[in-house]
Amino acid sequence: MIESKILEALKNDDKSVLKSVYLKHKSAFIGFAKTYTIDNEDALDIYQDAIIALRENALKGHLDNLKSELKTYLFSIGKYMFYKRLKEKKKLHLIHSTKETNDFEELEITDIDYNFNTRQRQLQTAFTSLGMQCRTLLNLFYMRGFTLDEIVEELNYNNKDVAKSQKSRCLKSLKKIING
Repeated sequence: MIESKILEALKNDDKSVLKSVYLKHKSAFIGFAKTYTIDNEDALDIYQDAIIALRENALKGHLDNLKSELKTYLFSIGKYMFYKRLKEKKKLHLIHSTKETNDFEELEITDIDYNFNTRQRQLQTAFTSLGMQCRTLLNLFYMRGFTLDEIVEELNYNNKDVAKSQKSRCLKSLKKIING
């Protein structure tokens, strides 16, 4: 079924289409949840909540001018639900704005084992030498698994190309610091 027809069916509260959307994206969503260290039971709960939110938004007409794919929209809903769940469990410290903190080292992450080899320590030292914007961008991309599109949204870049070139500049700066 063409996505525009799916969106129209969801807006008209077609239960069979909602069921097919649910079944189509369920396993990918559960896999996506693992990148946020969400256990399967919580992931399933969040998926069901995301489907409900998707349905409600469709019924309210909020999906009429959807610019992304339905799957992307659904996963975006889930992503924020993951953050909320992890925050509730105190496993994730959210940075709402790069202006709220001046130093990446101020964040405390307690459940990571830091037994680094020499190269990793060198990378860690170089990383802390980067500016806050680069540290945030690289952290989102490499540590938290954000896509460039998600980074554009999170950091309010103009478009994907800006995020991509900024990431490239940050990596070049990091390499320059490491290689002296």
